[in-house]
Amino acid sequence: MSSRFVVGFLGAVLAAVVVWAVGTHLLSDAATTSELDGHSTVTVDGRRALTPDVVAKRTRDRFHPLPWVGTEISAVSCPAGLPARRGATLTCTGRKTDGTTVRIPVRVTKVTATSMTWVFGR
Repeated sequence: MSSRFVVGFLGAVLAAVVVWAVGTHLLSDAATTSELDGHSTVTVDGRRALTPDVVAKRTRDRFHPLPWVGTEISAVSCPAGLPARRGATLTCTGRKTDGTTVRIPVRVTKVTATSMTWVFGR
């Protein structure tokens, strides 16, 4: 084999690994930004909050985005809306495939007039 072929082959493998790693990182991000509009908000203690259904669905969809990232869960529920206040926290629950309960902490990291960014723990 020529050294040019080996160098080209190794370059292609390295490029594929980088694309895979970047894709995994982007898809496994636990942060999500949600719009604060009339369809996704409720009032909690006189403040806007994301509805429990919005938080639960987003968390379920992003908790296990790829087979090698996170644990597969179902039946995610949140006890209340997530207040649109930086630092606000909430604990949602879900079920693993073996039936055990998973506690999922959720925390607001940024709030603007029209949206909020929040993260959950895996």
